[in-house]
Amino acid sequence: MFVPQSRSRVAIALGALFTGTLVMGCAEMLVMGMLDLMAADLAVPVSAVGALVTANALGIAVGGPLLTFLTARLDRRPVLLAALAAFTALNLLPALGAGLEAFIAARLAIGAVEGLFIAAAITTATSIVPPERTGRAMAVVISGFAVSGAVGMPLGRLLGEAVGWRASFLAVVLAAAAVLLTAWILVPRVPAEPGVGMLGQLRFALAPRVLAVLAVGVLLFAGVSAALTYLVPFLEGTAGISGPWIGACLMGYGIAAAVGSLGGGRFADAGAARALVIGAVGVTAALLAMVLWGANALIAVPVVLGLAMCSAGVTSPWQHRVEHLAGPGAILAASLPASAANLGDAIGAFTGGRAIDTGGIDAAIIAAAVLAAVAIAAAILTRSLRPGHAAAPAPEPEPAAVH
Repeated sequence: MFVPQSRSRVAIALGALFTGTLVMGCAEMLVMGMLDLMAADLAVPVSAVGALVTANALGIAVGGPLLTFLTARLDRRPVLLAALAAFTALNLLPALGAGLEAFIAARLAIGAVEGLFIAAAITTATSIVPPERTGRAMAVVISGFAVSGAVGMPLGRLLGEAVGWRASFLAVVLAAAAVLLTAWILVPRVPAEPGVGMLGQLRFALAPRVLAVLAVGVLLFAGVSAALTYLVPFLEGTAGISGPWIGACLMGYGIAAAVGSLGGGRFADAGAARALVIGAVGVTAALLAMVLWGANALIAVPVVLGLAMCSAGVTSPWQHRVEHLAGPGAILAASLPASAANLGDAIGAFTGGRAIDTGGIDAAIIAAAVLAAVAIAAAILTRSLRPGHAAAPAPEPEPAAVH
């Protein structure tokens, strides 16, 4: 449903939604950057604190779609505000002295409301822009997470060392509260689509054509994760990069991902099915180059940045394709790519770990390339899929030149 707004109102609202995903992404990275500090303070192994990351991912993967399903018939604005309010309140717990068990439970709930916010934010963003710009609107929302990858972890490390890990979450709470106030003032109402009930949402969002395209993303992000999880050992052990250059490479990866995420929106608008194939080819080519020439740092670094751009750039076309194929189930379908991406990340990390046990870091990169290559085939096979609609469908944008 297109809800016309002035151009200035659209820009401000999109800015608020971007900031929301940026803050949520930074909160995730904050934990990753302070795992050892938290473990030392709580007198537990780092692996125990690592459960915070797992809990957040499970919350997004399972809780996000569940909450989106339960709120599918509501105006998106109060859903957004409720998700932001819950996120703000839950992040107060570690600042107020919650123990590890309570914090893990809170991270599970935080992940669920993050998933709900992502779906509601994307639905809102695509409802206030003309249909031919929906991919770019999705990219604005999604790129908040990409940008957080560049700043969240180093920011978490700096805050943790300067003021302690508990006090660092006060920064998250203050930032989230500011986003909540901004969204309350600036984000317009987006009424639920008429005519499709909750069961209808479920039927359209989980149709075989939608699940097929979700599987493409699972394969692709499993490939990316199989390499990215072990990126630091690859840079150190294979490419021969060490010291502060590792941090520079990781920062560069985050920046390249942000650029790719924003650019992916234009490709989604030009033809999402084609962009998904091209993105999978780009990811596979980058992984193969890491296998073949990873020992040369002058080649390895640009290739890693290319991997970041391609993997982030494919996210908006994938999201666009899933929602388009879901038709009237787009509200629920908006939450599914985040869940599928988390599933792919888990599969990739496990596959890469087993490959390393068998043949070292190079084996993990080879396994990643194989997964990405299978994703190319799956993306090609799904190009001809068309949406199911309760009413007359709006045609998917034809591929066009990207300007």
